[in-house]
Amino acid sequence: SEEDADAAVEAGADKVSLNTAALEHPSLLTTLASRYGSQAVIVAIDAKRVGDRYPVFSHSGTRGTPRDAVEWAREAADRGAGEILLTSIDRDGTRQGFQCEMTAAVSSAVSIPVIASGGAGRIDDFVEVFTAGRADAALAASIFHFGTHTVGECKHYLAERGVTVRPIAEPAA
Repeated sequence: SEEDADAAVEAGADKVSLNTAALEHPSLLTTLASRYGSQAVIVAIDAKRVGDRYPVFSHSGTRGTPRDAVEWAREAADRGAGEILLTSIDRDGTRQGFQCEMTAAVSSAVSIPVIASGGAGRIDDFVEVFTAGRADAALAASIFHFGTHTVGECKHYLAERGVTVRPIAEPAA
């Protein structure tokens, strides 16, 4: 709600992320973007591949909606969202790699940054999502939490393969 977003910003948040609330009340995106700027409004899209479509799910991926991820991303951007957090709910937690086709479809449809989420299991998955998937950023948990790789290793690996990454902070001496 507007009140929830206001409370988050008042508490110091730089950005707010909306998923189900944005699906149920799309005008909320425009209201919040007008109030805080598009850079502060992230739309989280939970979707999965079904045939050649990418239906969107709400309520933490538990309820199907009639929306398509690409169309919803376009509408969200048009309504003022500054970023898309795209989670492949059928890949999330599987370590089978990002859903690069869906990510590329959404990235190609909007001019705002797309953050890919769901499925990272190998360090090569990041190369794929930044190249074939055209993601602007990638979110991962298991690969780092279980010590498979560090963020620094991932950044070095990406840089060695020509993927632009932010400078790697070296530990203070």
